Amino acid sequence: MTKERLIIGISGASGITYGIRLLKILQKLPVESHLVMSKSAEITLAYESSMKVADVKALADVSHNINDIAACLSSGSYRTLGMIVAPCSIKTLSEISTGVTSSLLTRSADVILKERRRLVLMVRETPLHTGHLRSMLNVSEMGAIIAPPVPAFYARPESLDEMVDYTLGRVLDLFDLEIPGMNRWDENSKQRPEQ
Repeated sequence: MTKERLIIGISGASGITYGIRLLKILQKLPVESHLVMSKSAEITLAYESSMKVADVKALADVSHNINDIAACLSSGSYRTLGMIVAPCSIKTLSEISTGVTSSLLTRSADVILKERRRLVLMVRETPLHTGHLRSMLNVSEMGAIIAPPVPAFYARPESLDEMVDYTLGRVLDLFDLEIPGMNRWDENSKQRPEQ
């Protein structure tokens, strides 16, 4: 039996570390990762990381060209678990919301929605105006999950890496994929305040 496949989209929003870390985590899980990285993401990478584009693409099992609309990901007959866009820019969200797709990244998301598979958008923008909120509502009504990368402090993270990993762990939970050793809420744990 072949591995399950998961599409990872990286758009040009700030927070490229989420996409990079997600690819690294997936290397340790029984999942074949398919990367689609936008041109804007490549620019953001230069600002937010010392990694090169080739280094990020090498983290994926398969890397697809953003302009290759004929790629396997653009067909509903190509089976996947779904897709995570990490981070998801407002431009990417808006294209998905309208169904007017201009790249393999947004076409892949469109296919995921039409096939009723799981689409998780880690929207990275603040503050939000009404148009942003309407686009989020629209994709949510179409079946996508909006999962902004918001840190959870009850896990008492001691580093930025721990914050990122916890957020990604929660996103991967949506695909029934578990990060080993994730610090989860336990009602009997020491995380609860003394009464």
